[in-house]
Amino acid sequence: MKTLLHHWGIPVLLVSVGTAWSAPITFNTALPVHEDGWVLRGQFIYDNNSRDPSPANRDVRVSGLISVLGYGVTRDFALFGVLPYLGKRLDMDMGGQRVSRSDQGFGDLMVIGRYTAYESNALGRTFRVAPFLGVKAPTGSDNAQDGLGRLPPPVQLGSGSRDWLGGAVATYQTLDFQVDSQLSYRANREANGFRSGDVSRFDVSLQYRLWPQQLGSGVPAFLYGVLEANLVHAEKNRVGGTRDGNSGGTTLFLSPGLQYVTKKWILEAGVQIPVVQDLNGTALKNDYIFNAGFRINF
Repeated sequence: MKTLLHHWGIPVLLVSVGTAWSAPITFNTALPVHEDGWVLRGQFIYDNNSRDPSPANRDVRVSGLISVLGYGVTRDFALFGVLPYLGKRLDMDMGGQRVSRSDQGFGDLMVIGRYTAYESNALGRTFRVAPFLGVKAPTGSDNAQDGLGRLPPPVQLGSGSRDWLGGAVATYQTLDFQVDSQLSYRANREANGFRSGDVSRFDVSLQYRLWPQQLGSGVPAFLYGVLEANLVHAEKNRVGGTRDGNSGGTTLFLSPGLQYVTKKWILEAGVQIPVVQDLNGTALKNDYIFNAGFRINF
């Protein structure tokens, strides 16, 4: 069963430079946070999963208010803290009736460091490559119960495990458009007899300035059209050390969106649409993931 837990770890890392520019909505960017500068991002995510090939007719919905705070330690090195507030609900057929199981509260805290390892600058353009490494601490509750007993792992607010995330992102930016690409891998560990499958991703994003079509003097606002692709592969989960044949698989999302960019803040919205879902067994399929939020530099 794949839910927002497979997706929030990377998209919410996205923050911008001291002067706001367009950037990916669903994953990271290589553009820096200026030294001693702070960036705050708030993001709302709604993840809907109801395409169930099993007789249980499962429907998993996850909504999240995700806060990201970034700090520029040096010109090239930045630290980010990511904390989600989640609401999760599972509806399914059980024993001839429809049952609902849910939980709400803060999830697991993630801390990430990102370093600009390479940059090439010229008039009107820049190219940067930045590796990153992060750890997810088990701060969210992982033992919640209801009248039916312990909630299943997809409904728990936290995983109970300390997981690791690593990868690299490259950004090519001009005055008219920007292209970002990212490779990442998330290694999940076991807790409470359950281990979520490791997740590998390849992401690419194009942001193109729609308005104004011609740049003038001053620092006006900008409207960018955004088109992204997210290829996500999750290994099978392990329950009691045994692989779950009804979990994991590969999903390709196409993600259109819009961004309104000013000198100090950004408003953005987009939707991730699964165009290919090659999942194992009766793994629950995704319908869509909606993203909306803001970013402020200070």
